[in-house]
Amino acid sequence: MTLWYEMGFDDPVDSRWEEGEIRARIRVPADSPWFDGHFPGEPVLPGIAQLGMVHDLLCRAFDQQLPVARVSRVRFRQMIRPEQQLTLTVQRDEAAGSHRFRITGDEGSICTGQLLLADGRDGKNAPDGTFSTTEN
Repeated sequence: MTLWYEMGFDDPVDSRWEEGEIRARIRVPADSPWFDGHFPGEPVLPGIAQLGMVHDLLCRAFDQQLPVARVSRVRFRQMIRPEQQLTLTVQRDEAAGSHRFRITGDEGSICTGQLLLADGRDGKNAPDGTFSTTEN
């Protein structure tokens, strides 16, 4: 998988996941294709790219490609600029049967939400593997 950003870890992914949480350091270089046309002269990381980073981290944690069934409760609170240092944290949410995520930077919370995988790992299964968003 080719990533359009850099992802690093302070601890091995497996050891952190055993505690119900994984965390990664993220940096999106200025020349990342994600910034192409979004927006000329004022580059901002698109929201779909942020959700893609969450999905990539979960796939890495489970060591396989997994479809997304649903994304909910997403809040974009700040813009992400090129070269900004980010921390992506994903926690299991056993009660909801999904994963809660947050992206933070030097100025605090950037994006939060929940993501449900379609393979049943989260306690709920979307058998058709479709992607949907919900407002909650």
